[in-house]
Amino acid sequence: MQFGTKAIHAGVEPDPSTGAIMTPIFQTSTYVQASPAQHKGYAYARGANPTRNQLQKSIAALENGKFGLCFSSGMGATDAVLRLLNPGDEVITSNDLYGGSYRLFTKVYERMGIKFHFIDLTEAGNAEKYINSKTKLFWIETPSNPLMRIIDITACVKLAKAHRCKVAVDNTFASPYLQNPLDLGADIVMHSVTKYLGGHSDVIMGALVTNDEKLHQELAFIANSCGAVPGPQDSFLVLRGIKTLHLRMERHCANGKKVAEFLRTHPKVGKVYWPGFADHPNHAIAKKQMRDFGGMLSFTLKNDSVDVAKILMENVALFSLAESLGGVESLINHPASMTHASIPREERIKNGLSDSLIRLSVGVEDAEDLLADLEQALAKV
Repeated sequence: MQFGTKAIHAGVEPDPSTGAIMTPIFQTSTYVQASPAQHKGYAYARGANPTRNQLQKSIAALENGKFGLCFSSGMGATDAVLRLLNPGDEVITSNDLYGGSYRLFTKVYERMGIKFHFIDLTEAGNAEKYINSKTKLFWIETPSNPLMRIIDITACVKLAKAHRCKVAVDNTFASPYLQNPLDLGADIVMHSVTKYLGGHSDVIMGALVTNDEKLHQELAFIANSCGAVPGPQDSFLVLRGIKTLHLRMERHCANGKKVAEFLRTHPKVGKVYWPGFADHPNHAIAKKQMRDFGGMLSFTLKNDSVDVAKILMENVALFSLAESLGGVESLINHPASMTHASIPREERIKNGLSDSLIRLSVGVEDAEDLLADLEQALAKV
């Protein structure tokens, strides 16, 4: 089954009680049982809900996975993976990482005795000197947030498996339309469903997908026990959003390419970070493990000043200054003060995230209007 067909049909069936083609919103907290001794099926909505179950099947199918779980946020999903670890365990992760993940790792789980190594994973071999008998997990973002660094998933999987480590991939920036880490050997895929899967900036949700039944059961136990699960209304909205995922992603990719190429040739723009450029670091790997290069990019100005960058961000009209990404509307973001503010400045600067870096989530508007908006804003800096 091709991706577009899966987006519309996979994992979703008409409601057996009514024939409704759209999955109903089962707005209930509990379920009537015939007998306490013979209970089968649904009992309490924290553990399972029919709307959520359909969504979990749909997301698993998009990632070519067997088992899906949805959470109340992307951070809830990430937290569930970290709850698989024990005090003393160690994690290999990237030094270019979403600020919320960095905060969870350093402010919550380091206090619980988990050690994190933040290293440059654009060359997988860099991890070797940090691996020891306590290493249990590789946590990978590719493309990374916000510098669009590309990590070779296959190479990291090979290294991790040689040391009996699990590999979890945050696939939020790529979406399953562009990249399927399970096919490359990863154990777990994480999505901030809030972003491309939902696609309309109206839902907060996360998801995990795996092919390992035992791992799925462990994560499902955590989800039920800890309770970070989404409600049926949000599940319905994401089911609706997924039906146009392939159409939206085609436009995100096309617009992202046009915006990246426009910025790269603009006299006031410094460096543009977009994996579709032939000279982008690890472009060949991106070309191999992705189907296209997405609608996310970041850039600096030649006048590399925070104040000048703010002038640009305050003068765009179609690009909205806001956190998040992956919606139909275009967003502009200042990582240093917004999405990555929780990372200490010295760490950000050391890893290449400057104070003046600007990140764009290119939406599905007409590209000509987006380029005109950037042109008029750049004229004011």
